[in-house]
Amino acid sequence: MLSLSSIITGAFFVGLSSLGAHAATCTHPSVRREWRKLSVVERAEWISAINCLANLPHDDSLTPTVDPSVSNIPSVNTSGSYWDDLVYIHMDLNTKIHSTGLFLPFHRFYVQSIETSMKERCGYTGAFPYWNWSIDAHDVQNSPLFKESDPISGLGGWGDPAKDIQVQDGGFRHLQLAYPVPHILRRNFTLQPFLPLGGIPTFTNLSLYANETITPEEVHKLVTWTPGDFVGFQFYMERPQGPHTSVHFVLGGDLSGYCPSNSPTPCIVQPTFSANEPMFFFHHAMVDKIWYDWQRANSANFWAYKGGSVQNITSVQALHDWPNGMAPDLSLNSTIPADGMFPEVTIGDVMNTTGGYLCYVYE
Repeated sequence: MLSLSSIITGAFFVGLSSLGAHAATCTHPSVRREWRKLSVVERAEWISAINCLANLPHDDSLTPTVDPSVSNIPSVNTSGSYWDDLVYIHMDLNTKIHSTGLFLPFHRFYVQSIETSMKERCGYTGAFPYWNWSIDAHDVQNSPLFKESDPISGLGGWGDPAKDIQVQDGGFRHLQLAYPVPHILRRNFTLQPFLPLGGIPTFTNLSLYANETITPEEVHKLVTWTPGDFVGFQFYMERPQGPHTSVHFVLGGDLSGYCPSNSPTPCIVQPTFSANEPMFFFHHAMVDKIWYDWQRANSANFWAYKGGSVQNITSVQALHDWPNGMAPDLSLNSTIPADGMFPEVTIGDVMNTTGGYLCYVYE
């Protein structure tokens, strides 16, 4: 097992791009903590920084790179906010960053990019928190996180069904979002979210309770996954009814991609705009933490990487044949796309969270 001290000294850092190679040595990594470990002041600072991004204007640097007939999303709304631009990156790249070898590296890069924006544009000084959803697996609906109604430091609760499941309290009760149409943040606890998805062949257990896949036991299974088997590790996390998907759907609303009531018909239900929900980034920080823990559980895991660049989720057989993408294959030298919003780095640059480009550890 790799020691924390060896990671912090950057002993495993390999500069695989011009940006990574010239990154400063990471000697004082920030420490990412679970949301409940933050003080009220720290929570308020994080919420304030997210709202700050949502009050900044659209950035013309945003340059979609995927054909709209493939991404199947609305055009860029230039009257939206900078937060909407950040969401749009995830919308535009959705077919490139899910069920391909980019899934884990891109989302690690994406969370870091959000944190960087919070610091550079809004003066945020903290480390990015995460939500350990396994703690709440037994009763997600009554998680303390969704009991935080304080307008300054609270995440807010479940949305009001009489008001299109819009969140009514907490620090995001006024969060205006541009995609797929202008609306307020929506959230809706859904314990059996797969029941309406009977027409999708890869969802094979429609009656599954989503919380069954996010238990401490499931997290342990991931952290102790077969040494060196990056493909198997990723697929178990990202499979259609696995932990990653279940958290998206159990929170419903924006995180699961269900359309606002004012959407034109037909509105396709898809989690492309799931990054609307600030909880998206807590969730993906937890996904990242599990990958981080697996990387450090065995020396064979740290640089383990393999994946294709082309998504194929057309059938159960396709998922079996290409669990994280078809050829052309990606490598540690492959570039992580950013739609013009951030300097591009390689997959290799984000493999080590204390490698120079990144500089954080998880508590």
